[in-house]
Amino acid sequence: MFGALQLGIMAAFVVVLVPMGMAGWHLSRNKMLFFSGALFITLAVGVHLTPYFPSVSDFVSSVSSVVIFDNRHSCVSLLHDVVWNLTHSRPDSSKYDKSWAWSSDDDAVSACAFQKLTRSDASDLLNGSWVVVAGDSQARFVALSLLGLVMEPESVDSIRGDLFKRHSDYRTVIDEIGMRLDFIWAPFESNLTDLVMAFKRNRNSPDVLVMGSGLWHMLRVTNESDYGVSLRVLRDSVVSLLPFSPELGVDGPITGSVSVRSPHLFWIGMPTLINSMLNTEEKREKMTDEMRGAYDRELWRSKLLRQSGGPLLMLDMASLSWSCGVRCTADGMHYDFPVYEAAVQIMLNALLIESHQKL
Repeated sequence: MFGALQLGIMAAFVVVLVPMGMAGWHLSRNKMLFFSGALFITLAVGVHLTPYFPSVSDFVSSVSSVVIFDNRHSCVSLLHDVVWNLTHSRPDSSKYDKSWAWSSDDDAVSACAFQKLTRSDASDLLNGSWVVVAGDSQARFVALSLLGLVMEPESVDSIRGDLFKRHSDYRTVIDEIGMRLDFIWAPFESNLTDLVMAFKRNRNSPDVLVMGSGLWHMLRVTNESDYGVSLRVLRDSVVSLLPFSPELGVDGPITGSVSVRSPHLFWIGMPTLINSMLNTEEKREKMTDEMRGAYDRELWRSKLLRQSGGPLLMLDMASLSWSCGVRCTADGMHYDFPVYEAAVQIMLNALLIESHQKL
């Protein structure tokens, strides 16, 4: 598109403007017509032969892809710019109805045209896909929210008990759209590393891989340095799974990567922890704001996240849960369904952007 349109316009300008400039130098009419014709033929031949010269074609393609890529990156970086609306269910009730939307006050967000996908939209997007969600209870809620979007409500109610069996895996296939979802109970980073290495051994990876951990490590190990080491091991295992060079830029694979199907990778960040609401003394003692901050710093230093040069795009649960606030949680750790719904919609919009699809 770039070669045919932009180069053609440029050639037209040259053909028109150069002879006019030469006329200003009092060349004869015949000489000017001869030069104009020769110039037009030369540029026309050059435009048509451009695809056969790799260096020129690569340059044109790279310029075009950079323009698309920059716009894509700018929209991905704005996906978490959401606002919440909390209203009393009834005037005399202490319960709240919670809803959210992308910010309408920011022109950049509006220009990205983010959309809350309907069941039909999400089904079309994930048709025939294999989705794996792995991690702790936060990941389990994300899996439930995703199933709640692509399944009928009564079907979701029927599988909720099986999905939330304590410390267990869950697998289902949605026959109508050929989508397979696996939830893998993997509360520690080493569990996630083992899962990724199993994908590599089997030479079979999911289309979408959503992972997250940290809460169990913070409670059981309570050592941010050890957490950071585990994350770096996980990062290396994820990079080894990808069909391109391990040298990543801040937004994905470097230029020249092999064109092979690669899984879409997401990281479920830890939510905002409200210490006073945590339901055990051990949690209140170990899962402090200071420790949470230390764990977040190790996550960024590990270069696991795409935002810090790694392979996984962050689903920022801390931002989403903080914005919703204390009225959206009963235990200071697990949040109400709309928070995870927002995370799933952000993930699906990221998939649309990265796959250059529109609804």
